[in-house]
Amino acid sequence: QARLRSESFTPLRPLAPLSQTMKSAVAFAAAAAGLLLAGSVEGALLRAQRAGQEPDTSCGKGFDNLVKGSQDYYRTAAVELWTHPSHVTDNATFEAELECWFASMCTTKCGGLPSQADSRKKALTEKCLSVQVDWLKVWNMFSEEE
Repeated sequence: QARLRSESFTPLRPLAPLSQTMKSAVAFAAAAAGLLLAGSVEGALLRAQRAGQEPDTSCGKGFDNLVKGSQDYYRTAAVELWTHPSHVTDNATFEAELECWFASMCTTKCGGLPSQADSRKKALTEKCLSVQVDWLKVWNMFSEEE
């Protein structure tokens, strides 16, 4: 077996001092790391402050807080209204948003608007259930206030 001789190795040179470019790169990396850390701390503080704020009332008192009869009505309507072949899963896709909207309408009594059930319920139901009526015909049945 051959032995390694010290003369076969090149001695290591001492490290050269850091160039100005290298110093700038190290300083930039340190500053970026500091900003990232500060941003995460700031985010944690913001989340903590939000927890003490007023509750979000955009969904009224919330779907889960509606009486069982209202929840049942919505569940039936959500199944019956989404029958168009291109939209049968829309009620599930947008479930949270639709429940929020429904809860808001129930809580605010439709924003205080008068009921239109007597004047348009039959026609609106027929159009909503038809696969041949486009959305614009349904949309045009609503007033400007709605």
